[in-house]
Parts: sequence; structure tokens; C-alpha cells
Amino acid sequence: MVRIVMVEDNELNRDMLSRRLARRNHEVKCAVDGEQGVAMVKEEQPDIVLMGVSLPGIDGLEATRQLKAAEATAKIPIIVLTAHAMAEDRERAFSAGADGFCVKPIKFNELIELMARLLG
Repeated sequence: MVRIVMVEDNELNRDMLSRRLARRNHEVKCAVDGEQGVAMVKEEQPDIVLMGVSLPGIDGLEATRQLKAAEATAKIPIIVLTAHAMAEDRERAFSAGADGFCVKPIKFNELIELMARLLG
């Protein structure tokens, strides 16, 4: 079982993706904004983080920077989930410290494959 923290402010996206991941026997905890996401990752120490970008409060890229800067969470893989699909969006995500990048709408099988690669 993979322990996941998903940081996503859109309730429908959060619900759909968390249910699909749970059906694969993954444990999913959800945060609805950047601050809550950073706090939850620090507390839960998940195996992987799925990070939305356009979040209330601090955005997902800033949350990613904070998690990668903290010794306790720096090694946790973070996959950015975003509707922004341009090359510069991808570059910004990786510059912030993201380990992976998925464009919304999420292609579930591609997400699962990316998670598997990042988790080894």
C-alpha cells in the first residue's frame, strides 16, 4: 500500500482521483490548500505527494519548494498535477523541485506508471 497526500482544491478532482487510488489499495489523505498540504506532508510523511498548482493561499509550486527545502520532507517524491500544459509550466514545476508532472485531465494509467517509477 502506497501512502499518498493529495493537495487539490477542486472537490470533484479530489474525490474522483482519491477514490480511484483507494480502489488500488492506496491510502490517500487530502489537503485543500498549500498550507494544509505542507503541514499534512510534514505530519504524515507519505510515500508520495500529488500536488495541485492553482491552490488557495500558497500555490502548489511554493508548497513544493517548502517541502523540498525541509530536511524531513526533501526526499518525498512530488508529482505536480496541473491543467497548465505548456513547456514553461513543466519547467517551472521541475524548477520548484517537482519529481514528476501530469497534465489535467489526469490520465490515470500514466499517473500510476509515473508513481511506480518514482517509488522504484
